[in-house]
Amino acid sequence: MTPAVTDLNWLTAALAALLACAAVMLATVVVSRRVGRVAVVDVAWPLMFVAVSLVLAVLSGHWLSWLLAGLVVVWGGRLALHLGRRLRGHGEDPRYTAMLGDGGFGAAVRKVFLVQALIAFVISLPLQAAATYDVHWRWLVVAGVVVWLVGLVFEAVGDAQLAAYRQRPKDAKPLVMETGLWRFTRHPNYFGDMCVWWGIWLAGALSLGWLPGLATVLAPVAMTYFLAFATGARLLERTMMKRPGYREYAARTSMIVPLPPRR
Repeated sequence: MTPAVTDLNWLTAALAALLACAAVMLATVVVSRRVGRVAVVDVAWPLMFVAVSLVLAVLSGHWLSWLLAGLVVVWGGRLALHLGRRLRGHGEDPRYTAMLGDGGFGAAVRKVFLVQALIAFVISLPLQAAATYDVHWRWLVVAGVVVWLVGLVFEAVGDAQLAAYRQRPKDAKPLVMETGLWRFTRHPNYFGDMCVWWGIWLAGALSLGWLPGLATVLAPVAMTYFLAFATGARLLERTMMKRPGYREYAARTSMIVPLPPRR
């Protein structure tokens, strides 16, 4: 593990990442209060990583930080625009309504905004490492970019296919979306998100050496856990299972990892 060409240490990088997350989330709290919807935090989620990546790239000036900033800006910008369009004209997300109950806006600050800012800080660990140390295995940078690209394709194509399905007339579409990528996984967008962050970990942390890789592996593991089991697929499926035809679809289709449909 070789120090990077800048004088930036990990403590400074971590503080910068924490402040970037706090700034984006503070702005989100203000917007949420004004519009009366907690769901705007979904748009802020990718923007926190965009802010962190750009701040660390500017502070370090390291080529790897700028590469990762480019990857994060492409991923986060696309996702923020997609979620923003999807939220427009809709009410509160049922997930947040169920999570907060009668707790009011104070509960939203404690259970949603603060928690998501802290989780984003943890998931940004590979970005912090990349701003602090130099590359040891360049081939892992290439491998990470490839994994990131696979994830971006799954996420973007999956979102586009679902959007096209939703725009079809109700009497002219099947009960459940199960074509394209959705034939092989019930959540291609979540699978893509996981790949994006495993790719960033490979390129931004493991490429630096075993120690930075092991010190930051919590980041992609945490992203995988939240997308698959905590606030992502599992929580969404509690609602989806109530829809006609979804249980049959779930019985033959992998939840996350793309696999051939079961009979």
